[in-house]
Amino acid sequence: MVKSLLPLTALLMGSAFLLFAGGVNALILPVRGEAEGFTAASLGLLGTGWAIGYVAGCLRTPALVARVGHIRAFGAMCAIAAIAILLSLVLITPWVWIPVRALSGFCFAGAAMIVESWLNERADASSRGRIFGIYTMVNLAATTAGQMVLTLGDANGYFFFVLAAMVYCLALLPTAISATTTPRPLTQVSLNLRGLWKNSPIAFFAVLMVGISNAAFGTLAAVFAARVGLTLNDIAFFASIPILAGAASQIPVGIASDKFDRRKVLIAIALLALIADAMFLFTGVTQPLLILSFSALFGATVYAMYPVIVAHANDHAEPGTFIQVSGGLLLVYGVGAIVGPTVAGFAMTSFGATSLFAITGAAHVLLILFALLRLKTAPAVTPENKGTFQAHPLARASTPETAALAADQAELDADQPPTEAPIGPDTPKNPKE
Repeated sequence: MVKSLLPLTALLMGSAFLLFAGGVNALILPVRGEAEGFTAASLGLLGTGWAIGYVAGCLRTPALVARVGHIRAFGAMCAIAAIAILLSLVLITPWVWIPVRALSGFCFAGAAMIVESWLNERADASSRGRIFGIYTMVNLAATTAGQMVLTLGDANGYFFFVLAAMVYCLALLPTAISATTTPRPLTQVSLNLRGLWKNSPIAFFAVLMVGISNAAFGTLAAVFAARVGLTLNDIAFFASIPILAGAASQIPVGIASDKFDRRKVLIAIALLALIADAMFLFTGVTQPLLILSFSALFGATVYAMYPVIVAHANDHAEPGTFIQVSGGLLLVYGVGAIVGPTVAGFAMTSFGATSLFAITGAAHVLLILFALLRLKTAPAVTPENKGTFQAHPLARASTPETAALAADQAELDADQPPTEAPIGPDTPKNPKE
């Protein structure tokens, strides 16, 4: 029994190391960049670079793995990610950091897809849900730990850059020495915007807005916190508390989403997010406790939207297209994640730190207005055609393989072969919303 669990443990350890290093990497760059005097616009472009690299990694990794194999590809991804963050330490300039951050995003997406592919190979009908739940909890804990480790030292030195590089290298060891068999080919997706829109217009538009909002906050939250006077310890909490709050809120949101029209639940969440936006924009508070409280409300809302959107889209999809629809929405989220940090960064440079929440607020307003329009023009999903809400990790840490791991066995059996998975069925099983 223990022997059969060892390969799974190795994969989870590799994922934990990967997410820990990613957490350090994501927070040290804006904190150090702010200390070095980088503009908010250039720091926002770090998020844009990451999103471009991440989407490219989701699209190109399957072909790379097919050519060189899972273990070699995973080792290369981790090694290049380690080199990338060390290069950020050696050459402290945004013109180096932005393309290097894109390289990190590519490697991170590729490594995550490979780990998830291995986990998916070991998941059967009886263990799939448990494995996905454990994987999600491990990644949440590792990401939070990676961000919180910044409270233990000085961001102006070299320690955290070297630490992240070391842990990236550690991530490749468990899979390199694991005896697990090579899994199936990775899930391939393509971005069929027309098909996704026809499947569910509100899911398409909402996930784009959420990508803009969440990526802007995820990239520039540390910059905002530094500019309103928070200490490094408080900045680490400001970045971590929203993630934890978002994970906790998925339980009540999921219950409400399964019971009521998901569009109404999404509108309610977006309204609460808009309240959090307004608190940051108009109250002018600088007390750390209040700022951290506002960040908890913000995270509890914005990080609970993505799984509601995915569930709503799959309510309208043809049977057996869970992976295709979920993977396509992830790529649309990535498009929003390219736009959001760029716009927010230039806004913060021109109008001040609180402009970050003007951008997130605008995205939430547009989401609410479009959802209200769809409520008036399209019927709700009937209860018998409604699927079950599935909690998801952060969209920025999800890949098309995450959708395959989250799918239940019936969905996988009905699905098309994962090596050819075009996105967006043209004929929904229900009327659009």
